[in-house]
Amino acid sequence: MTALRLPLALTAALLAFGAASAHAAPHEHSAFITDYDLDKDGKVTAAEFKTVRDQRFAATDVNKDGVVDESEYVAEYQGRLTAQLAASTESAERKAEEEVRQIRQAHVRFGVLDKDKDQKMSPAEFAASGDRAFAEQDGDGDGIVTAGEKKKNAE
Repeated sequence: MTALRLPLALTAALLAFGAASAHAAPHEHSAFITDYDLDKDGKVTAAEFKTVRDQRFAATDVNKDGVVDESEYVAEYQGRLTAQLAASTESAERKAEEEVRQIRQAHVRFGVLDKDKDQKMSPAEFAASGDRAFAEQDGDGDGIVTAGEKKKNAE
């Protein structure tokens, strides 16, 4: 029992830290800029985006084995989602429904991102998903995401 308490306590502490310092993965353009604009100049460069993504991967790799397994991936997302839902004005029932839906989707996302299906997400697999996300946000393809820019899939 004691052997389980330390990892659980460590996980809880890391989740609390993650919840205080980040938001769930942004899909909206303005949230993307808020989340990744390190120098707060209103735009996100590819370098800023990579820095934040690298930090997130390192923080998600709780056991520091160089890969992220499904439980680490979902736990990291759960921490960010908890903070986001706590700030929401939705009813408790709606928040609970959203949490169930989002966590279910996090498991699906892990399966999609784990391209070689080895139950581990490598830094390369994580980076590839980030590259796709950045490219979608960078509608004009200049390597900088700005507030007025349309996403690639936007009409």
